[in-house]
Amino acid sequence: MLQIGEFSKVCQVSVKTLHHYDKLGLLVPAEVDRITGYRYYRIEQVDTMNYIQRLKRYGFSLEEIQHIIALSDNTEISAKLRQQKEKLRQEQQERAIILNELQTHISVFERTGDIMTYQKSYTVEVKDSPAMNVLATRARMGVDEFGKYYGTLFERVPRERVTPTGLNGAKYFDEEFNHESSDVELFIGIKEREKADTIMEPQKCAMTVHRGGYSTLSEAYGAVVSWIIGNGYEYAGAPFELYIKTQFDSYSPEDWETEVYFPIRKK
Repeated sequence: MLQIGEFSKVCQVSVKTLHHYDKLGLLVPAEVDRITGYRYYRIEQVDTMNYIQRLKRYGFSLEEIQHIIALSDNTEISAKLRQQKEKLRQEQQERAIILNELQTHISVFERTGDIMTYQKSYTVEVKDSPAMNVLATRARMGVDEFGKYYGTLFERVPRERVTPTGLNGAKYFDEEFNHESSDVELFIGIKEREKADTIMEPQKCAMTVHRGGYSTLSEAYGAVVSWIIGNGYEYAGAPFELYIKTQFDSYSPEDWETEVYFPIRKK
């Protein structure tokens, strides 16, 4: 048996951490002396601690780790690890995008002296939005849930025998944007007008093109709103996005293209 100090040295974790894990029930001492209160650990618990530390490095929360440790089904454990791997892969991709954006921002700033040049790089034009026949679903959803709702839409394609046009998008109905829960309509374009949920008729819009990842889409929205205010227009409907080039077309994030539309009218 190892006293808590010895166990702390072997596992390279603080005694405070071990007390915390004991309190959570994540790693309970094998024995506690009823007189002195000293905690003792079995040598086999070193493996458990190393397992916990590894799961922490993988980005699991202590609550998630406690659940995983309690699992006895190898298939379920494997599924949890694979889910975390995908999450880390997506985070790595996002960090690569941010690093590239930062490098570009630094280069432009050092060349121009304008720290907000990125906001001025958008060209806004007035044009009619394309007419579209769409399958659509509208719900309160978070941005991270788009994939789930799009999945449901695309499941309808073979079932309803429709032909996708490849033009998909999202329309935002709330006055305020909430990343976790907004009133959003997702849609996919189809050729068959008679089978469409909605016909999106052409509208006069202020439009710009955003190039790059979705994390900086707000800059495109800001550019369009500034243009609308500065040119004597007002909003005439819910803004929407059309995804022109995406990861599903085998484009890398820096080459993604999103068209941002704001229906407008003259004041």
